[in-house]
Amino acid sequence: MTLRAKWTVGGVIAGGAAAGLLGAGSSALALYFARRVLTPSRARPADQEVLAVIREGRGLQVILAATPDTTLDGVYGLYFDGGSGHARIGRIVSYSPAERTVLREVEAVYSGDLAKARRGWWSGAVYPDPPAVGLASEEVGIEVDGGTAPAWLIRAEPDSGTWAIMVHGRGATRQEGLRAVRAARELGLSSLLVSYRNDGLAPSAPDGRYGLGSTEWRDIDAAISFALANGAKDVVLFGWSMGGAICLQTADLSKHRTVIRAMVLDAPVIDWVNVLAHHAELNRIPSGVGRYGQLMMGHRLGRRLTGLAAPVDLKSMDWVSRAVELRTPTLIVHSVDDEYVPYRPSALLAERNPEMVTFEAFEQARHTKEWNVDPGRWESLVKAWLQQQLAPKLNPGQAPGQGSDQPGAERDLQD
Repeated sequence: MTLRAKWTVGGVIAGGAAAGLLGAGSSALALYFARRVLTPSRARPADQEVLAVIREGRGLQVILAATPDTTLDGVYGLYFDGGSGHARIGRIVSYSPAERTVLREVEAVYSGDLAKARRGWWSGAVYPDPPAVGLASEEVGIEVDGGTAPAWLIRAEPDSGTWAIMVHGRGATRQEGLRAVRAARELGLSSLLVSYRNDGLAPSAPDGRYGLGSTEWRDIDAAISFALANGAKDVVLFGWSMGGAICLQTADLSKHRTVIRAMVLDAPVIDWVNVLAHHAELNRIPSGVGRYGQLMMGHRLGRRLTGLAAPVDLKSMDWVSRAVELRTPTLIVHSVDDEYVPYRPSALLAERNPEMVTFEAFEQARHTKEWNVDPGRWESLVKAWLQQQLAPKLNPGQAPGQGSDQPGAERDLQD
């Protein structure tokens, strides 16, 4: 009997069992994928190698293993010693493709001993806290489901009455929004940098799972309530990555949606189905298995397996399909080279609702690092666009931008 004949006979005898095993394997993989998406991770992989630290004159330089992140110019954060160490890394001094190393300037070491670091992780979060940006702040608490969520409040002087509420992304913290506070402050916007459920600072949700925006928006609604109770007349929402999805849900569902003047979204998740399909492909998960994982997230029976308290309605967070329903003026800044959240849904949303949505494309920047690649351009775009949206309220009797940096001005990133 040939091998082909044996396979045929075996298939007749064991086909049902094989199909069952295949189905079980696909289900297990789909469940693993769904849980990875929905479950917060407290540990960041230290996947960036630190090779040496050199003293150059009165400053420091660091030699790093060359990666897609470290070989892009700009300013970034390097976290080490399990996150207790933090340095701000600046321009590229030299790059050796043959040796796979890059030499960069160290602009500041905020904590830890960089000279002893061997591994760490690369981040767009450049500053550890408001004093590192040169701004005074207050630590405040926002009452949310389950307790109090800490937030930084950075007051503008003078305060225009419009507050910026900064919403970080999945796996990030309120530090992410510190890159935007100087631009907001120059427009007279006080900034509230919030935490929300399951981010490690705010109270965890009872199920301990991300809602991908479908539950987190309630904490932003509470932040708006806090702002209004403390002097704000209206707000602008800033959101990064999943924070963008949260902002969109807030603008759609909040009881305060009429006081949301505008949104600035950086590399936002506009369509979770698109993002999840992208990540299934990145992780070499068959497309059918990835779709099965999405079904588990959204089905009332699947929640028993995923641990969700309630299904996640991914269709309600597809803003490409819902484009005409978005009635809040929105600026989207998104890199065409974003490796984590594809930019195309952002562009499509603007195409389908040009009345409300302005799309500005960046190049080279990796996920949520548009500011890091070009701080001057990012801040100029945001300030110019917000001046148009808020012009009637900005400093009555004073021209937009008067008394602050004009759009397009380069910033000194040194503390």
